[in-house]
Amino acid sequence: MKLQELARTIRSKNAGSFMITVEIIFDDPDIYFAIKEKKLITQKTIADAYKIPLESIQDFVYYDPGLGVKANFQRLIPSGGPFETDVYGCQQYAPLLNIDINI
Repeated sequence: MKLQELARTIRSKNAGSFMITVEIIFDDPDIYFAIKEKKLITQKTIADAYKIPLESIQDFVYYDPGLGVKANFQRLIPSGGPFETDVYGCQQYAPLLNIDINI
């Protein structure tokens, strides 16, 4: 299945002028914990989706109370910088939508 079929919310936002935060939130605890246990979403998964070096992923965490996954990575162009097209970082979630998840 595609991640967008399993997650309730997939979103992105700024984490300062030089970072993007992506969050993936699930409704179903069984799905969330299966993904976590099998490590189906990792730093590498995020890096591959965005075609960025693994070292660009600064933070990565599974957050059990919120049934969510969060990652922060370096922006290619600073927020508000020349040629930057998404000042708030809210349109950067799209590469996550079609990640294949086989639970």
